[in-house]
Amino acid sequence: MWEWDGGRRSALPRGKRIGFAVPEGGVRTCVGARGHACPVRAVVPGRSTGARCEECARLDRAHSVAADTIADDPRPYRVYLAWFGPGMVKVGITAAERGPVRLLEQGAVCFSWLGTGPLMAARRTEELLRAALQVPDRIPYADKRAVRSALPGTPAERAAEVRELHARAVALSGWPESLSPAPCEVTDHVGVFGLAGVPVALGEVAELVPGGGVGGELVAAAGPDLHLAVGGRGVVVLDTRLMRGWELVSPAATGAAGLTFPFREFRQEPEGLF
Repeated sequence: MWEWDGGRRSALPRGKRIGFAVPEGGVRTCVGARGHACPVRAVVPGRSTGARCEECARLDRAHSVAADTIADDPRPYRVYLAWFGPGMVKVGITAAERGPVRLLEQGAVCFSWLGTGPLMAARRTEELLRAALQVPDRIPYADKRAVRSALPGTPAERAAEVRELHARAVALSGWPESLSPAPCEVTDHVGVFGLAGVPVALGEVAELVPGGGVGGELVAAAGPDLHLAVGGRGVVVLDTRLMRGWELVSPAATGAAGLTFPFREFRQEPEGLF
Protein backbone atom coordinates (compact mmCIF):
# COMPACT_ATOMS: atom_id res chain seq x y z
CA MET A 1 0.00 0.00 0.00
CA TRP A 2 1.33 3.42 -1.00
CA GLU A 3 0.35 6.46 1.05
CA TRP A 4 0.65 9.85 -0.62
CA ASP A 5 0.75 13.37 0.78
CA GLY A 6 -2.74 14.24 1.89
CA GLY A 7 -3.50 10.72 3.08
CA ARG A 8 -4.52 9.17 -0.27
CA ARG A 9 -3.63 5.48 -0.54
CA SER A 10 -2.99 3.23 -3.53
CA ALA A 11 -3.27 -0.55 -3.36
CA LEU A 12 -0.37 -2.55 -4.83
CA PRO A 13 -1.70 -5.94 -5.92
CA ARG A 14 0.68 -8.21 -7.82
CA GLY A 15 0.27 -7.79 -11.55
CA LYS A 16 -0.53 -4.08 -11.20
CA ARG A 17 1.09 -1.81 -13.78
CA ILE A 18 3.18 0.85 -12.02
CA GLY A 19 4.80 3.81 -13.71
CA PHE A 20 5.97 7.31 -12.83
CA ALA A 21 8.56 9.89 -13.82
CA VAL A 22 10.33 12.94 -12.41
CA PRO A 23 9.74 16.07 -14.52
CA GLU A 24 12.68 17.89 -16.09
CA GLY A 25 13.99 20.47 -13.67
CA GLY A 26 12.53 18.58 -10.69
CA VAL A 27 14.19 18.99 -7.28
CA ARG A 28 14.05 16.59 -4.35
CA THR A 29 13.24 18.33 -1.07
CA CYS A 30 13.48 17.21 2.55
CA VAL A 31 10.40 15.40 3.88
CA GLY A 32 10.77 16.86 7.39
CA ALA A 33 10.61 14.93 10.67
CA ARG A 34 8.12 13.72 13.25
CA GLY A 35 5.15 14.90 11.19
CA HIS A 36 6.52 18.41 10.63
CA ALA A 37 7.57 19.88 7.29
CA CYS A 38 11.17 20.93 6.79
CA PRO A 39 11.24 24.65 7.65
CA VAL A 40 13.64 25.50 4.81
CA ARG A 41 12.54 22.83 2.28
CA ALA A 42 16.18 21.83 1.92
CA VAL A 43 17.34 20.02 -1.21
CA VAL A 44 18.44 16.42 -0.50
CA PRO A 45 20.50 13.95 -2.61
CA GLY A 46 18.77 11.53 -4.94
CA ARG A 47 20.49 8.47 -3.45
CA SER A 48 19.38 9.19 0.13
CA THR A 49 16.79 6.71 1.39
CA GLY A 50 16.00 8.91 4.38
CA ALA A 51 15.12 11.95 2.22
CA ARG A 52 15.94 14.29 5.10
CA CYS A 53 18.32 17.19 5.50
CA GLU A 54 20.90 17.06 8.29
CA GLU A 55 18.80 19.02 10.77
CA CYS A 56 15.59 17.05 10.19
CA ALA A 57 17.52 13.76 10.34
CA ARG A 58 18.94 14.83 13.71
CA LEU A 59 15.45 15.66 14.99
CA ASP A 60 14.10 12.31 13.77
CA ARG A 61 16.94 10.38 15.47
CA ALA A 62 16.34 12.28 18.72
CA HIS A 63 13.03 10.43 19.08
CA SER A 64 14.12 7.06 17.74
CA VAL A 65 14.25 3.78 19.64
CA ALA A 66 16.31 2.33 16.79
CA ALA A 67 18.94 5.03 17.29
CA ASP A 68 19.03 4.21 21.03
CA THR A 69 18.09 7.76 22.05
CA ILE A 70 15.10 6.80 24.21
CA ALA A 71 15.71 4.98 27.49
CA ASP A 72 12.51 5.60 29.47
CA ASP A 73 9.80 4.25 27.16
CA PRO A 74 7.42 2.35 29.49
CA ARG A 75 5.94 0.13 26.77
CA PRO A 76 6.86 -3.58 26.55
CA TYR A 77 9.25 -4.51 23.75
CA ARG A 78 9.86 -7.71 21.84
CA VAL A 79 13.21 -9.09 20.76
CA TYR A 80 13.15 -10.94 17.43
CA LEU A 81 15.34 -12.97 15.08
CA ALA A 82 14.76 -12.14 11.41
CA TRP A 83 16.00 -14.10 8.39
CA PHE A 84 16.50 -12.52 4.96
CA GLY A 85 18.36 -15.26 3.11
CA PRO A 86 21.07 -17.89 3.63
CA GLY A 87 23.53 -16.64 6.27
CA MET A 88 21.50 -13.46 6.85
CA VAL A 89 19.96 -13.51 10.33
CA LYS A 90 19.71 -10.40 12.49
CA VAL A 91 18.49 -9.56 15.97
CA GLY A 92 16.30 -6.57 16.65
CA ILE A 93 13.63 -5.09 18.91
CA THR A 94 10.19 -3.60 18.31
CA ALA A 95 7.39 -2.27 20.47
CA ALA A 96 5.08 -5.17 21.36
CA GLU A 97 2.02 -3.14 20.34
CA ARG A 98 3.29 -3.00 16.73
CA GLY A 99 3.14 -6.78 16.31
CA PRO A 100 4.98 -7.97 13.16
CA VAL A 101 4.80 -4.60 11.36
CA ARG A 102 8.51 -3.89 11.84
CA LEU A 103 9.39 -7.26 10.31
CA LEU A 104 7.24 -6.57 7.27
CA GLU A 105 8.78 -3.10 6.91
CA GLN A 106 12.26 -4.61 6.83
CA GLY A 107 11.36 -7.30 4.29
CA ALA A 108 12.08 -10.18 6.70
CA VAL A 109 11.47 -13.42 4.80
CA CYS A 110 10.77 -15.22 8.09
CA PHE A 111 11.16 -14.48 11.80
CA SER A 112 10.57 -15.66 15.35
CA TRP A 113 10.08 -13.77 18.59
CA LEU A 114 12.81 -14.33 21.16
CA GLY A 115 11.37 -12.62 24.24
CA THR A 116 9.33 -9.73 25.67
CA GLY A 117 10.15 -7.23 28.40
CA PRO A 118 11.01 -3.60 29.24
CA LEU A 119 12.93 -1.57 26.66
CA MET A 120 16.29 -1.68 28.40
CA ALA A 121 16.01 -5.43 29.02
CA ALA A 122 15.28 -5.92 25.31
CA ARG A 123 18.29 -3.74 24.50
CA ARG A 124 20.55 -5.80 26.78
CA THR A 125 19.36 -9.03 25.18
CA GLU A 126 20.09 -7.61 21.73
CA GLU A 127 23.59 -6.68 22.89
CA LEU A 128 24.08 -10.13 24.44
CA LEU A 129 23.39 -11.86 21.13
CA ARG A 130 25.67 -9.50 19.24
CA ALA A 131 28.54 -10.08 21.67
CA ALA A 132 28.14 -13.79 22.38
CA LEU A 133 26.89 -15.10 19.04
CA GLN A 134 28.07 -12.36 16.62
CA VAL A 135 24.52 -11.79 15.42
CA PRO A 136 24.27 -8.42 13.62
CA ASP A 137 21.50 -5.91 14.26
CA ARG A 138 21.56 -4.65 10.68
CA ILE A 139 21.72 -6.27 7.25
CA PRO A 140 22.16 -3.97 4.22
CA TYR A 141 19.15 -3.77 1.92
CA ALA A 142 21.40 -4.41 -1.08
CA ASP A 143 22.30 -7.81 0.40
CA LYS A 144 18.65 -8.65 1.05
CA ARG A 145 17.62 -7.78 -2.50
CA ALA A 146 20.37 -9.75 -4.16
CA VAL A 147 19.28 -13.13 -2.71
CA ARG A 148 15.48 -12.94 -2.89
CA SER A 149 15.31 -14.79 -6.21
CA ALA A 150 17.34 -17.73 -4.86
CA LEU A 151 15.67 -18.48 -1.53
CA PRO A 152 15.25 -22.08 -0.28
CA GLY A 153 11.99 -23.54 -1.54
CA THR A 154 10.24 -24.71 1.62
CA PRO A 155 9.27 -22.93 4.86
CA ALA A 156 11.19 -25.56 6.87
CA GLU A 157 14.40 -24.84 4.94
CA ARG A 158 13.95 -21.10 5.38
CA ALA A 159 13.27 -21.49 9.11
CA ALA A 160 16.27 -23.72 9.85
CA GLU A 161 18.78 -20.95 10.64
CA VAL A 162 16.28 -19.10 12.83
CA ARG A 163 15.49 -22.24 14.83
CA GLU A 164 19.17 -23.07 15.31
CA LEU A 165 20.03 -19.55 16.43
CA HIS A 166 16.98 -19.32 18.70
CA ALA A 167 18.12 -22.47 20.53
CA ARG A 168 21.62 -21.08 20.98
CA ALA A 169 20.27 -17.72 22.16
CA VAL A 170 17.95 -19.06 24.88
CA ALA A 171 20.80 -21.25 26.16
CA LEU A 172 23.02 -18.24 26.87
CA SER A 173 23.65 -17.11 30.42
CA GLY A 174 23.23 -13.44 31.25
CA TRP A 175 19.65 -12.93 30.04
CA PRO A 176 17.94 -10.03 31.86
CA GLU A 177 15.54 -11.40 34.49
CA SER A 178 12.79 -9.02 33.35
CA LEU A 179 12.78 -10.42 29.81
CA SER A 180 10.38 -13.35 29.31
CA PRO A 181 11.70 -15.85 26.70
CA ALA A 182 9.36 -16.80 23.85
CA PRO A 183 9.19 -20.22 22.19
CA CYS A 184 10.54 -20.53 18.66
CA GLU A 185 7.55 -20.13 16.34
CA VAL A 186 8.71 -19.12 12.86
CA THR A 187 6.43 -16.94 10.72
CA ASP A 188 7.10 -17.09 6.96
CA HIS A 189 6.42 -14.06 4.72
CA VAL A 190 7.18 -15.55 1.30
CA GLY A 191 3.49 -15.71 0.44
CA VAL A 192 2.80 -12.22 1.80
CA PHE A 193 5.61 -10.73 -0.29
CA GLY A 194 4.88 -12.80 -3.40
CA LEU A 195 8.42 -14.20 -3.50
CA ALA A 196 7.52 -17.79 -4.41
CA GLY A 197 9.00 -18.36 -7.86
CA VAL A 198 9.79 -14.67 -8.28
CA PRO A 199 11.93 -14.06 -11.40
CA VAL A 200 15.59 -13.26 -10.84
CA ALA A 201 16.13 -9.52 -10.42
CA LEU A 202 18.91 -8.08 -12.56
CA GLY A 203 19.61 -5.09 -10.33
CA GLU A 204 18.13 -2.03 -8.68
CA VAL A 205 17.23 1.58 -9.38
CA ALA A 206 20.18 3.55 -8.02
CA GLU A 207 18.39 6.90 -7.72
CA LEU A 208 15.69 9.05 -9.23
CA VAL A 209 16.73 11.94 -11.48
CA PRO A 210 14.88 14.71 -13.33
CA GLY A 211 13.66 13.54 -16.71
CA GLY A 212 13.86 9.87 -15.80
CA GLY A 213 11.10 7.35 -15.26
CA VAL A 214 10.19 3.72 -14.70
CA GLY A 215 7.28 1.55 -15.70
CA GLY A 216 6.62 -2.14 -15.16
CA GLU A 217 4.43 -4.88 -13.75
CA LEU A 218 4.62 -5.59 -10.02
CA VAL A 219 5.79 -9.18 -9.45
CA ALA A 220 6.70 -8.97 -5.74
CA ALA A 221 6.94 -6.47 -2.88
CA ALA A 222 9.11 -6.92 0.23
CA GLY A 223 9.60 -4.16 2.77
CA PRO A 224 10.21 -0.92 0.86
CA ASP A 225 11.19 -2.80 -2.32
CA LEU A 226 9.04 -3.32 -5.40
CA HIS A 227 10.17 -5.98 -7.90
CA LEU A 228 9.05 -4.72 -11.30
CA ALA A 229 9.08 -6.58 -14.62
CA VAL A 230 10.23 -3.85 -16.99
CA GLY A 231 9.75 -4.52 -20.68
CA GLY A 232 13.07 -5.11 -22.43
CA ARG A 233 15.04 -5.15 -19.17
CA GLY A 234 13.66 -7.99 -17.04
CA VAL A 235 12.96 -7.58 -13.32
CA VAL A 236 14.44 -4.62 -11.47
CA VAL A 237 14.06 -3.61 -7.82
CA LEU A 238 12.82 -0.17 -6.83
CA ASP A 239 13.37 1.04 -3.25
CA THR A 240 10.27 3.18 -2.74
CA ARG A 241 12.11 5.29 -0.14
CA LEU A 242 13.95 6.87 -3.08
CA MET A 243 10.62 8.35 -4.23
CA ARG A 244 10.07 10.48 -1.15
CA GLY A 245 10.60 14.22 -1.60
CA TRP A 246 10.12 14.20 -5.39
CA GLU A 247 7.24 15.57 -7.44
CA LEU A 248 6.14 12.59 -9.53
CA VAL A 249 4.19 12.60 -12.79
CA SER A 250 2.98 10.09 -15.36
CA PRO A 251 5.77 8.72 -17.60
CA ALA A 252 3.83 10.07 -20.57
CA ALA A 253 4.42 13.59 -19.28
CA THR A 254 8.20 13.27 -19.79
CA GLY A 255 8.34 10.78 -22.65
CA ALA A 256 10.18 8.30 -20.40
CA ALA A 257 9.57 4.64 -21.30
CA GLY A 258 10.65 1.47 -19.54
CA LEU A 259 13.50 2.35 -17.18
CA THR A 260 15.45 5.57 -17.66
CA PHE A 261 16.58 6.16 -14.07
CA PRO A 262 20.20 5.21 -13.22
CA PHE A 263 20.44 1.44 -12.76
CA ARG A 264 22.89 -0.72 -10.78
CA GLU A 265 23.30 -4.41 -11.60
CA PHE A 266 23.58 -7.00 -8.85
CA ARG A 267 27.03 -8.54 -8.65
CA GLN A 268 27.22 -12.08 -10.01
CA GLU A 269 28.94 -14.66 -7.79
CA PRO A 270 30.88 -17.58 -9.30
CA GLU A 271 28.27 -20.07 -8.01
CA GLY A 272 25.66 -18.40 -10.17
CA LEU A 273 23.81 -16.92 -7.21
CA PHE A 274 23.50 -13.20 -6.58
